[in-house]
Amino acid sequence: MDKVFKALADETRRRLLDRLHEENGQTLGELCEHIEMTRQSVTQHLAILEAANLVSTVRRGRMKLHYLNPVPLHEIQERWIDKFERPRLRVLGAVKRLAEEAMTDKPTFVYVTYVASTPEKVWDALTDADLTATYWGHRNESDWQPGSRWAHVRTDGSGVADVVGTVAESERPTRLVTTWAAPEDEGDETKHSRVTFDIQPYDDIVRLTVTHEDLADESERAQAASGWAAVLSNLKSLLETGSPLPQKPWLVPSR
Repeated sequence: MDKVFKALADETRRRLLDRLHEENGQTLGELCEHIEMTRQSVTQHLAILEAANLVSTVRRGRMKLHYLNPVPLHEIQERWIDKFERPRLRVLGAVKRLAEEAMTDKPTFVYVTYVASTPEKVWDALTDADLTATYWGHRNESDWQPGSRWAHVRTDGSGVADVVGTVAESERPTRLVTTWAAPEDEGDETKHSRVTFDIQPYDDIVRLTVTHEDLADESERAQAASGWAAVLSNLKSLLETGSPLPQKPWLVPSR
C-alpha cells in the first residue's frame, strides 16, 4: 500500500493513470504524446506504477501495451472510502458506469497476481481438467492446440458446459489465448469475448496477467472482475499451500 500511495502522490503518474482510464492498452509512444517530458522519464514513471501494481503490461508482437490495473485502487476504496459513504457512492458509481458505457467501446478487464510457483505449474493449473475442477468448480477440457475447441464443464457429472470457445494461441508455459462464449452463442463470433493468460517468471515467483477483452458491457466487465478475483485467489492458494481456499470465494457474499 505504501508503494501505491507513493505512486499516486506524483502529478505526472496520476496523469498517466488518467490517460489509461480514458483509453486502456496504450503503447509508450501513445502515452508520451500527452506528457511533456522525455520517453526515458515517462518510462521511469511507468516503472513506479508497475511496481505499485497500478499498471500492467501485455506484449502484442513488438508492441508493449500498458493497462490500468484497478485492484490496488479498489483496495483503497474498500478500506478508506466505501465504509464511510457506500450508499451514496453506489448511486454515483451506477450513473458513471452508464455514462461510460454510452461513450466507450467494448470494455477490457486486466488482473495481475503473483504466485509462488513455476510457469509450468501455473500453466498446468489453468489447463489440467482435474486441477481446474479442484479450485474452479469446472473442468477446463481441451487438447489445448491452436484451433481446438475447449469447454468449461461442470463437475456435477452432468457434462454441461457453461462456457465454450476456441484456443487461439497456445505457447506452454508462457501464453494461452482463448475465446469465450455461452454454448448457445458458439457460432456467433460477435458474442465471443477473449481471454489471454500471460505467465511470466518474476525472480523466483510467477507474474500471472489475465486480460479479458471484448466484454459486452460494463455489467459484464463487473462480473468478470468479481469472477477472476475469486478464481485466481483460489488458484494461488492451491499452488502455494496445496489446497484451495476453505470456502469457494465466488459463493461468499460481498459486504
